[in-house]
Amino acid sequence: MNIRGIFSSIDISASGLSAQRKRMNAIAENIANVNTTRTPEGGPYRRRIPYFTEDRKGVDVFRTKYDPGRKLGLDYTSRKHLTPFEQQFVENRYSGVNYHETRDDTTPEYVYDPGHPDANEYGYVAKPKINIITEMVEMIAATRNYEANVSAIDAAKGMAKRAMEI
Repeated sequence: MNIRGIFSSIDISASGLSAQRKRMNAIAENIANVNTTRTPEGGPYRRRIPYFTEDRKGVDVFRTKYDPGRKLGLDYTSRKHLTPFEQQFVENRYSGVNYHETRDDTTPEYVYDPGHPDANEYGYVAKPKINIITEMVEMIAATRNYEANVSAIDAAKGMAKRAMEI
């Protein structure tokens, strides 16, 4: 028996926990820099935009091939009846999510404030395009996703514990 198969759901949920934590960090940084007009790179802060992709390593869990020297006792008469013997059966393992992020490269908002130290020659200051409401909604969604992954881990632990009792 493959012991990794029992705990793979915990591994997948753990990668989800890690991804949601990174998402929360990006959101917190966006909120903290909502009024940052000058960064080390120059210009206003650029919003961090997190996104996820599935981590599909394509590990072959089960693979069989037809052995022509072995008698099966079945006649292959129609393609509709059986899968062709020479076809390989492959089950792909999903192993979680990958976290990625990009920066918002849209034009910043310009606010007229001639007394601001970062104002241009016309008195306008470039401000980040960050909507606090959107960031708070994203934070709530990340928190709920985190909680869902914690619940999935608890359920997997409970199933593993029950399996040990049997």
